[in-house]
Amino acid sequence: MTMSEIYDRDFDEDVQCGPTDPCPECGGQVRTNTAETVCEDCGLIIDEQAIDRGPEWHVDEGADTAKRTGAALTPARHDRGLSTEIGTHQDANGNTLDGETRRRLSRLRREHARSRWRSTQERNLGHGLTEIRRIASALGLSDSVRDQACQLFRTAQDQHLLPGRSIEAMAAASVYGACRCNGQSWLIADVAPMAQVGQERVANAYRVLNEELGLPTLPIRPTQFVPRLASDLGCSDAVRRQAEQLAEQAVDAGVTTGVHPAGFAAASLYMAACANDAPLTQADAAAAADVTVETVRNHRDRLLSIVE
Repeated sequence: MTMSEIYDRDFDEDVQCGPTDPCPECGGQVRTNTAETVCEDCGLIIDEQAIDRGPEWHVDEGADTAKRTGAALTPARHDRGLSTEIGTHQDANGNTLDGETRRRLSRLRREHARSRWRSTQERNLGHGLTEIRRIASALGLSDSVRDQACQLFRTAQDQHLLPGRSIEAMAAASVYGACRCNGQSWLIADVAPMAQVGQERVANAYRVLNEELGLPTLPIRPTQFVPRLASDLGCSDAVRRQAEQLAEQAVDAGVTTGVHPAGFAAASLYMAACANDAPLTQADAAAAADVTVETVRNHRDRLLSIVE
C-alpha cells in the first residue's frame, strides 16, 4: 500500500509524507510537506504550494484591517477546524452583552456542546486526536508530523482497526508510526510514557498499524540517535561528527543488526569522546541512551574490532 493510500486526503489538504519520485537532480529521497516538495540530499526545491491557505487580509476604504477567513483546515481536529464558537460577554462589535443575552448564549453553548458529536465514531475520533495533539506537544514534534499522525489515526478508524483496542494506545502508536515514517529517532519507550497506557499496548497497536496499513518504515539506524544524544550530553561538533562516522562504519560492517540503536549510538559517542579527550563516561552515555553500562561496553568492543 502506497503512502497516498495510507494518508488519504480530503478537503483539498496538502499534508503528505513518505518517499515519492526520486529527485531529478541527484536521485535522492524526496519528501513533501504542507509548504514544498524538497530533496533531502541536495536540498533542491522541486515544487511548492502556490495556494496560500492562511487567513486573507484586506483593507476596506475607511475601515481597519480585517480578517476575512478563519484558520486553515487541519486534520488535527475531528471537524477539520470547521467548528462553531459561541461568544460569551461581547458581540461582534465588542459591545458588552446584557444579562439576558448572556444567559441565552450560555444555554446555546450547552446545547451546542451536547450536539457536538454526531456519532460514537466521531466522539472516539475527537478523543484520539486530542491524545495525539497532547503527545506530540509533549515530545516537541512539528505540526507536519502531528498532522500525519492524526491522518494515520483517521485511516485506522476508517479501516475498522479501533474496535477492541484502546484509543489511547492507537493514538500513541499513530504518533510513533508518523515519527518512523519521517525517519525521526524516537522509540516506543520514548512515546509510551507520554500516553495513558502501558508500553506493551502501544507496541501491539503499532504492530497492527504496520501490518494492516503497510507503513513504509525503515529500520532505525544508530546514526539517527547520535545528534540527539550528543545534544543531551553536551558533546562538541567534532565528537558528534566522529561518532556519526563510527556508527556509519558499523552499519556498513553489518554489526548493528539486532542491537539497540540508541545504545550503539551512545557507544559511538563514548569512543569519539575518548579520541578527542572529551570528559564523557560510559555511565553518562548509558544514562542518556537509557541503557545499561554493560550495553555501552559491549558495543564499544564491537566498534574497536571494526576500527582495528
